[in-house]
Amino acid sequence: MSTFTRRTAITTGIAAGAASCATTPKMTPYVALTTAPQGVFAHGVASGDPGANDVILWTRLTLPDADKSTRAKIAWEVASDESFASVLRSGETQTGASRDWTVKVLADGLEPGRTYFYRFTVGDVTSPTGRTKTLPMGNVDQARFAVMSCSNVPFGYFNVYDLVARQDDIDAVIHLGDYIYEYSRDGYGGDAGRKLGREHLPPHDCVTLSDYRIRHAQYKSDPSSQAMHKNHAMISIWDDHETANDSWKEGAEHHDPATDGDWHTRRRAALQAYYEWMPVREPDMTPEAFFRSFSYGDLITIAAIETRLMARTKQFDYGEVVRALNTPEEIETFKSTVLWDETREMLGGAQIDYLDRTIRNSVSRGQPWRLIANQVIMAKVTSPDLNVHVTEEDIVALEKEWPPARAFIETSAFGLPSNFDAWDGYPAARERFYDMARTAGDDGMIVITGDTHSWWANDLVDKNGAHMGVELGTHSVSSPSPYNKNFLGGKGAEYALLTNRENEDVRYLSGENHGFIHLTVNRDTARAEYRAVDTIETPAYNAFTKVAFDIEKTDGTAKFANADGLGFKEGFLF
Repeated sequence: MSTFTRRTAITTGIAAGAASCATTPKMTPYVALTTAPQGVFAHGVASGDPGANDVILWTRLTLPDADKSTRAKIAWEVASDESFASVLRSGETQTGASRDWTVKVLADGLEPGRTYFYRFTVGDVTSPTGRTKTLPMGNVDQARFAVMSCSNVPFGYFNVYDLVARQDDIDAVIHLGDYIYEYSRDGYGGDAGRKLGREHLPPHDCVTLSDYRIRHAQYKSDPSSQAMHKNHAMISIWDDHETANDSWKEGAEHHDPATDGDWHTRRRAALQAYYEWMPVREPDMTPEAFFRSFSYGDLITIAAIETRLMARTKQFDYGEVVRALNTPEEIETFKSTVLWDETREMLGGAQIDYLDRTIRNSVSRGQPWRLIANQVIMAKVTSPDLNVHVTEEDIVALEKEWPPARAFIETSAFGLPSNFDAWDGYPAARERFYDMARTAGDDGMIVITGDTHSWWANDLVDKNGAHMGVELGTHSVSSPSPYNKNFLGGKGAEYALLTNRENEDVRYLSGENHGFIHLTVNRDTARAEYRAVDTIETPAYNAFTKVAFDIEKTDGTAKFANADGLGFKEGFLF
């Protein structure tokens, strides 16, 4: 009698086809706004980085007659009601050209766990009214978050933002990075942007402070982005595109010193614009030290980490790896020694120490859960051998979108990680993180991850096979997925299934349908609903729940307990 295993759950070969057979989800139709406010408050309002007694409030002024020497006075108010019959806090501040006319204030003296309304006034002009929420204290039985990443204007409408704006039951939006993209109109997403009339501003790559300011302004001009920010407080971290693609401490893949100048100058410009245009608190240390935590009573702590600019070592390059590995012995040496170089960093010592204190404090307060807001995939993901599944024609077509495609496909035969830019490219650093979490006593770790433009549900397992927690990967707001059915010559969905099958730690993987994770955390369990939209090519869209996962503590760690909405093959692989 034959044995039906995870590896035989789909027939051998990428052409086996993607799973269907899932229950048809309920579709809810919506139409996103297409017209944003004009005038003084043309970029809307936003709030973020909530504390128990305070929150950051943000807006930006558009004053046609202002010059570099002008200073503008602006008033702000916080009320307990939307009509502002009961104004609780108010104040005045100033802004000017030195901070690109952005306004950021800390509204303090607030009560924990309360919903507030806020607005700004310049002269006789009043901004749209925003809604925000402070962190709770004491006994908390439930917290809800909208988890998202990778919002790219040219690739489509921000229908995911529109959908999140309509959610009345969430405590905060968690944006995991790639809030903007730095590319020119001729770069990544250029063709899609021309088709949809959503081309990047400025038209060239962002390199200078002015460039990044204009790009942030464009993204904050999007009406769906404004609606989302207006209705919810945001906890955000950056990934690479807020500076440049595949960034690391001393450079980036998308940075050429010959044409783009000094990397540190570009990085400073990008971070200045980020801090001006985002509703975030600025770090006391260096600008790159953008890590912090948020405590929800006795339920959960969110630790937002930084893995790009403060400590990260340069990524391995697929092309260089392929050229250097010519024998089985060289491949094995790379996998066992070079890749595991202890000096390769992701977080750095200062951040590890901070996370150690944060997790210990969370555990000592009796919180059952820790949520790690993380940029790139943490789970182990080995690339399946794609050489037997793709044609030369597929490779040539893929190289037009992704230049390292040929080297990546050749490398896939070596049993190497599928993404050197993820934690898999830094396995020793990952083990240091796991060791820290284990020593600090973390038994309720849920890692939430962006970057890949794909849905993931992963087990987190250390090098000795010990279960550390679970990872939830969110799809993008608009950027395309390498696991989408149209990728790899129409084989992207099969590639996802093959990757799922070949990796025991990958429980679910899909590149279909943009969306966000609606994460509900209760005292004993958590539930992650992957809420999706059926199109980003028009403002009219249908929303639905794609799949859902229940998480509970089993044998001392967070583990997946149940899954809803999976197709037959997906369900068996789960």
